[in-house]
Formats: sequence, structure tokens, C-alpha cells
Amino acid sequence: MSRIPLPAIGDAPAASQPALAQIQSAFGATPNMFRAVANSPAALASMWGSFGALGGGVLPARLCEQVAVAIADRNRCHYCLAAHTMLGRKAGASAAEMAEAQAGRSADARTAAALAFAIKVVERRADIGDGDVAALREAGFGDEAIVELLAHVALNLFTNYVNVAFDVPLDFPKVTLRQAA
Repeated sequence: MSRIPLPAIGDAPAASQPALAQIQSAFGATPNMFRAVANSPAALASMWGSFGALGGGVLPARLCEQVAVAIADRNRCHYCLAAHTMLGRKAGASAAEMAEAQAGRSADARTAAALAFAIKVVERRADIGDGDVAALREAGFGDEAIVELLAHVALNLFTNYVNVAFDVPLDFPKVTLRQAA
């Protein structure tokens, strides 16, 4: 059970209702995570706006979903792991590719470099070195993509923390975490 209310669109603060209506339209439902965040119109605007802005960025959706599952697994976020596994499949990744990404691996060198970077940022709390950024450049990422990748990591940390801290119930098919407790 969620530690914070999960208001329906009509029960959410008035300033959250337009974003929740957009989310409902985009997903065909209102995922519980957004309902939890809707308790704060400012937090919802930040989260939904970030998804929209980054969705129009230079990184392909498939890669972003692979990064999201790797981060979710590290943070033990069942909710994001389930949601982003489903979204990754919709973005063209196979079930095996999503499982490998969850483990921080990919047969594609560019994807592997992005996953390694994202995991290192999470595990070291962004204490990375020159070589970590150089590895992304060697894999074909330009500065715009590198900064955008870091923004995806930050957004995923935000969503992971919301779901773990507030114990938001799943509304996507469950995926088993790979990381030990």
C-alpha cells in the first residue's frame, strides 16, 4: 500500500489535473507513480516536463529504456523496472536485450558504454572521472548526448526514489530484480 495518497484526476490538486489528463491520454491510464507525484503540482510538472523534454532529445527511446532498467535494478525499484521493461519492448528491444540491460550489459558497444556510464554515475553518486566521459566519446556520443544521458540518469533517480520511498504499487507486469538485497 502506498505511503502517500494516489489521487484520481478529479481528486488531485487542481494544478495537477491538466498534467494528469495529459498523462492519462498518453498512457491510456494514469500510472500510480504519476498519481503519487500529483500530490505536488510542482513535482508533477517537473517530472512530466522532464519526460517530455528528454523524449524529444537526441538519445533513442530504446537506449533510454535500457538505461532506465539498469538504474531501476541498482536502486531496487520494482515499479520502474516493470514500467521501463514494458516501454523498452515497445521501443523495439527484445526481452533478452532488456534483461541484459537490467544487468548492465549489451552486445551493442554504444549501448554498453551508456549503461556502464549510467551505472557508474548511480553507484558512485556521480563521482566519475575524465576516462568515463572519454569512453562515451569513443563510443560515438557527442557532448549533447552525454549531458542528455546524465539528465536521464537524474530523472530515473527521481522516479526510482518516488516509487521506493512511497512504496507505490505496481500497475505494470512485474519483473524480477537481478541485484541481491
